[in-house]
Amino acid sequence: GQTIREKRIVETANKREVDYEVGDIPTEWEAWIRRKRKTPPTMEEILKNEKNREVVKMKSQDLYEEENLLSKGNKEELLAPPVQTQIKGHASAPYFGKEEPSVAPTSTGKTFQPGSWMPQGGKNPDQ
Repeated sequence: GQTIREKRIVETANKREVDYEVGDIPTEWEAWIRRKRKTPPTMEEILKNEKNREVVKMKSQDLYEEENLLSKGNKEELLAPPVQTQIKGHASAPYFGKEEPSVAPTSTGKTFQPGSWMPQGGKNPDQ
């Protein structure tokens, strides 16, 4: 009443495991051994897939070289020249951006009238 699972084995030309490295066995055979596909690959399928891999490898190498050439040529054009900046004080200082701190007070605390100023063009719920 038990089902016996079939064993999938690949007989290699070299009998020692140390003679093989990663990538020596085609991925189609790896997929068959690991039960990712039901039928073993044919030689034509392996050769066709290898040819496609080479084409993709060549196209990616060409694209990589083309991008390197473009990035080297445009590097100087895309970068802005450095700008000298002057530090005139801290933004929280009352005299920020002015030459010197003024002696005369600039507060409007005594002359402020509530409702005397309304922003122009703002969203007013009364309009």
